Amino acid sequence: MDAPTLPLTPTSPTWVAVALADLDTVHQDHLHCERKAAQSALSLVRSYPDRLDLVLAVSRLAHEETAHVVQVTQLLGRRGVAPTMDFGDEYAAQLYSHVRRGEPARLLDRLLVFALIEARSAERLALLADAIPDEATAILYRGLATAEDRHRDTFLELAAAAAPTEWQARLAVLARAEADVVARLPVRARIH
Repeated sequence: MDAPTLPLTPTSPTWVAVALADLDTVHQDHLHCERKAAQSALSLVRSYPDRLDLVLAVSRLAHEETAHVVQVTQLLGRRGVAPTMDFGDEYAAQLYSHVRRGEPARLLDRLLVFALIEARSAERLALLADAIPDEATAILYRGLATAEDRHRDTFLELAAAAAPTEWQARLAVLARAEADVVARLPVRARIH
């Protein structure tokens, strides 16, 4: 399969300014995003244990996301900032509402929603990496953005394998829904 593509609308430049004005809140939210990414990947193992290709791919991905939890926790520690409670993620919740019931549609939609979330995370982490004045944090975020791009590609490849004739059309539908969600939500100092 050729390198997968994902039609993502760009984040507003306003988001970068808002994020930079409250980096501690962004880092705290980022910690929860990484934890939820690991949990989401492992939820696929629980739901589809018979799909060995998927189990292997998402288990590796969850392992890497867990390492990101450690890295972001260390970043908070260096900044003298305590993690906060997770107050939820309206962005992800609204995307999940588009997941169809019943298999195999449910598997395809979950993979594509996870790909969209990873893509948005990668885009925003890269924007932060380019804007954060602290070089060590910028390097960390650049590396995390690269990893999220890789995770996006993993989910897209799994979606293509699960539904070779349907995945691209369904991705276009879900990408439009994702763009609508981003447009409707207020700009906040959060990853999503």
